[in-house]
Amino acid sequence: MRNYDLEFLKRFSIVIGVLTVIAIGLIFFASFLQGAIPTEESANAVKRTEERIAPVGAVYAGSTGAAAQAAAAEAAAAKAAAGGGAYDGTLDGKVIFDKLCTACHLTGVGMAPTLDHAHWDSRIAQGTETLYKHAIDGYTGPDGGVMPPKGGNPGLSEEQIHATVDWMLANLK
Repeated sequence: MRNYDLEFLKRFSIVIGVLTVIAIGLIFFASFLQGAIPTEESANAVKRTEERIAPVGAVYAGSTGAAAQAAAAEAAAAKAAAGGGAYDGTLDGKVIFDKLCTACHLTGVGMAPTLDHAHWDSRIAQGTETLYKHAIDGYTGPDGGVMPPKGGNPGLSEEQIHATVDWMLANLK
């Protein structure tokens, strides 16, 4: 090899060696920082993560499974006896409207009537029993408007539907 080729290889090897030492030094520094700086976790983020990874159900066999099934049946019966339903069984029409109905009845999605007399006067003329029936059983109007049964929440009781329809009628603009 020629002299200037050897000189180049020496300098190139030194540069590669220095860059390798710097890279290794940065790796150790990053590792140190990772361990030294505590992570910040918000309580909301932890809660959302725990909700996402929570098990949906469980499988039990034998007497443990029978006991779990009996306990679930008792809890369901107690909830039904207590009149519990959607939204903790509330009969406050405003609460149900705010949680379920606003998406359609404030914006007119799916041709839903908004809370004004222009949309409701012809419906009110049919009688409240018809309005209750359409809210409970669902309805597809001649204009293509769609009302899903129980507003899309099958957990609502008929009393909750009646309370919500009554609230809507009382709050027309």
